[in-house]
Amino acid sequence: MITPCIYMFLSLRMILQKEGPRSLFRGLGPNLVGVAPSRAIYFAAYSNCKEKMNNIFNPDSTQVHMISAGVAGFTAITTTNPIWLVKTRLQLDARNRGEKRMSAFECVRKVYRSDGIKGFYRGMSASYAGISETVIHFVIYESIKRKLLECKTASAMDNEDESAKEASDFVGMMMAAATSKTCATSIAYPHEVVRTRLREEGTKYRSFFQTLSLLVREEGYGSLYRGLTTHLIRQIPNTAIMMSTYEVVVYLLDG
Repeated sequence: MITPCIYMFLSLRMILQKEGPRSLFRGLGPNLVGVAPSRAIYFAAYSNCKEKMNNIFNPDSTQVHMISAGVAGFTAITTTNPIWLVKTRLQLDARNRGEKRMSAFECVRKVYRSDGIKGFYRGMSASYAGISETVIHFVIYESIKRKLLECKTASAMDNEDESAKEASDFVGMMMAAATSKTCATSIAYPHEVVRTRLREEGTKYRSFFQTLSLLVREEGYGSLYRGLTTHLIRQIPNTAIMMSTYEVVVYLLDG
């Protein structure tokens, strides 16, 4: 764990020295634009699919969670991939201090001139492979959440209290989300590396499996987990807050 942390701080120092503090926020605009619609599409698709699957399979079973997570991931990826491609291109646009930065609109024009509409969907095959991460995350999350609710119900019956939601319940769901996301990301992380390489401009990477085999052949298996520590530092609190917020909103809407 020490070595990845050292690499992370060395990379941070190099970016600050060469490109300045503003470079740390490159791609923030498309990221802010993409987060809201992406999450809205994802959770809408997940909830609707889960509701329909509950009528076909055993309600809230593993099959329901897997299918719902897969459909939600596919829907969100297909509709928002262009936004994430622009974000990645902006993040990879390394320039020295004082040089003019490429804007999101300039990036869009450049991608369109170079590759046309299909250029905005580069890396989507790797994103589809990343649906496995979503499936693993939700299966583990729903399993932990079900166990927490069972414990809550049993405790309420013993004490003859009503099983109402409390703040501690949502803290438990945050922990469940953090745990499930850590497991899922650690297992499926290589697709993140492959996707970033595919989104680089003018590279030798062409498809998911070609990129995967090329990375292993040229850089070794360790390259498939490059940046994992930094990714987890960002994703774990993000997912914990997002999932607990989702549960709070659903609870309040259900009244």
